[in-house]
Amino acid sequence: MIAIVFLLALLGVLVFAAASGAAALPIAEILMLIGVFVVFFASGVYVAAVLGVLAFLIGFLFSDRPWWNFAGQTLWGPSSNFVLVAVPLFLLMGEILLRAGLSERLYRALNVWLNRLPGGVLHTNIASCAVFSAISGSSVATAATMGSVALPYFQNTAHDHRWVLGSLAAGGALGNLIPPGITFIIYGLITETSVGALYVAALGPALLVTGLFLLLIALHGLRNPLPRPPPLPLSVKLRASLDLVPTLLLILLVLGSIYGGFATPTEAAALGVTGAMLFAAFERKLTVRMVHASAEATARNTALLGLILFGAYLLNYILTTIGVPQALARLIAELPLPPWAIMACIIALYFALGTFMEGFSMVITTVPVVFPIVTALGYDPVWFGVIVVMLVEIAQISPPDGTVMYVLQGMRPKPGPITDVFVGVMPFLLAYLVAVFLLLVFPEIALWLPSVMQ
Repeated sequence: MIAIVFLLALLGVLVFAAASGAAALPIAEILMLIGVFVVFFASGVYVAAVLGVLAFLIGFLFSDRPWWNFAGQTLWGPSSNFVLVAVPLFLLMGEILLRAGLSERLYRALNVWLNRLPGGVLHTNIASCAVFSAISGSSVATAATMGSVALPYFQNTAHDHRWVLGSLAAGGALGNLIPPGITFIIYGLITETSVGALYVAALGPALLVTGLFLLLIALHGLRNPLPRPPPLPLSVKLRASLDLVPTLLLILLVLGSIYGGFATPTEAAALGVTGAMLFAAFERKLTVRMVHASAEATARNTALLGLILFGAYLLNYILTTIGVPQALARLIAELPLPPWAIMACIIALYFALGTFMEGFSMVITTVPVVFPIVTALGYDPVWFGVIVVMLVEIAQISPPDGTVMYVLQGMRPKPGPITDVFVGVMPFLLAYLVAVFLLLVFPEIALWLPSVMQ
């Protein structure tokens, strides 16, 4: 219900902008386009199709140029952008690592160090997801990979299954926030912001969110203590830590090359794919069948993201041409509210949209409209990029439409209601909101490291 209220509020702003003469669209046409969007969205039509149809309708109604001309010119830009090549490369790296068995070795190595802390193996869920995120770039891939490894560990334990599912969902959601998150690439492409600067700025917030999750689990473990496993000799722990070496080498290869200025994100992604294939070959799992399965899954996911991106680019081009984002930015900038209050409203809008809209689609459709408002208020584009990605992560674990939660629900060894995941993820959702609030109050959490590295 809150999502519908915020959506109607945003649409009301558009109508008001048109009524005041700030935008080029008459009110009747705005209402018609809103009706088309609502009908298509409620009917379950694919987001890419909705965006494309709306773009063509607006183009036919309000553009003097033939739509086939501006469509070709507009789609050529993102489709030929070198930065965007990093998306399928990072996806391919994750697919290869999943099939090479890296995730299980990672989970086992971290577990011998963390399973005696208050909260037990739940700490391993968060830590393993955070580390795997540094070589994955995708929340869904991180949740699916680590969920497949972690869930069997809890079948014969006394851990609350809701906290198990909630910790895996929250940890999986870190896949986009921890570099090399794919959403940063899309945001940088749309706003022409440096992806490398976004990756640097994301480190502080990523550590903050991960720390809050671990603190939450520790408090839960102190309130609900469970028998701890017997201590292991240090020599056993050190031998187990050898399983972390492949992951650390890949992180050093990918992120080290970016932060060291030796490679762009796209080049680092190519290095990551090469490293993943070498690791799979070392494990004797690099076969034609495995590479074919990885490439097929990568092509499917890339095509899905590409269609959404192209439809959004087409719609954003038309809206920009007729002045809707500019009019909305002027309207909101002139409201008798301080900048922080307007930013709080924007964050609330994103949170509301995340309850019924997929995170990637939310970025594609809203950032071109919201970004001019944010920059007009004087906020840093890099800081706002981190905020947007954090809100996308929150959308991934926000009932009732959080993608990551449904991924884990489908992987449960024993069937159960989806409400188990909803209840389990709520404490972590609140911790994530606390992290967003801290980033609002202390933007240096994201901006300090980029300023030092300049």
